Amino acid sequence: MNQAFAQSEFTIRKKVFSIMGAKLHIYNHAEELVFYSQMKAFKLKEDIALYTDESMTRELLRIKARNVIDFSATYDVQDSETGEHVGSLRRRGLKSMVKDEWIIMDAGGKEIGLIKENSLFMALLRRFITLIPQKYNIEMDGEAIPAFRQNFNPFVTKIIADFSEDRRGKLDRRLGLAAGILLCAVEGKQE
Repeated sequence: MNQAFAQSEFTIRKKVFSIMGAKLHIYNHAEELVFYSQMKAFKLKEDIALYTDESMTRELLRIKARNVIDFSATYDVQDSETGEHVGSLRRRGLKSMVKDEWIIMDAGGKEIGLIKENSLFMALLRRFITLIPQKYNIEMDGEAIPAFRQNFNPFVTKIIADFSEDRRGKLDRRLGLAAGILLCAVEGKQE
């Protein structure tokens, strides 16, 4: 596994206005670019490749939707260098209409955790006032880890993925980073 995944904090930035598709820049705690992704515009089936930099010569991770336009989509996460299936993330369709929720699954398809918006009241308010930033917790083994927070900026979607509370390393950082990317790219399409 690439050492860049061993970080405990990432900043995922997506420019809102991009004609050729979304560009994701992912920085470490020292604000150095560690990953880059360029998503094609107007795709019916999400297929996101994560690279070491903007040259896009070395692919590290692939996040791929199983189906075309699926309200409860499942995204498989694969390590591009080893071919290892890291796990999957499934959006809870109907539940996510009120409060965003994702299921985290291991490589065998077993549910190992959840990603949830932190507050039902704020989630409902966000459905009407999109300027309110979102916050998500990861729930694993009865513990809630405040892992993702969105910063408000009308031109750049920015999510801080902070795994420092996961001191025992329950969540594979590749899967955690893939979740942050999906929150930025997929949930961001609701706005």
